[in-house]
Amino acid sequence: MPYYLFKGRYTTQAYKALVDTPQDRTAAGTAVVEAAGGKLHNLFFCFGKEDVIALIEMPDDQAMAAAAMTLAASGAFAGGSTTKLLTAQEAKAAMEAAQTVAKSYTPVTG
Repeated sequence: MPYYLFKGRYTTQAYKALVDTPQDRTAAGTAVVEAAGGKLHNLFFCFGKEDVIALIEMPDDQAMAAAAMTLAASGAFAGGSTTKLLTAQEAKAAMEAAQTVAKSYTPVTG
């Protein structure tokens, strides 16, 4: 199954709820991911631009999109993004394919 990196920023209201009632959101994240047929490998709260990041394995892009849309529609997030990840082996296979594809491309610079 493909891997994805989900990054999210909580709304002020969501942070107020977390401060008023401290909670581990791993179970909630796991429920959404599993409902879409995937596996939540790790969920982290973090400093910086993002408040939460998660490493997720999903059956396909549609399943990941469904989970991300569910989170976006919840109102708990002010924004976020999803990045599809490649394993080192998948990246190597892409590099090997690029060797063949590169033979058909002539860049504008010559």
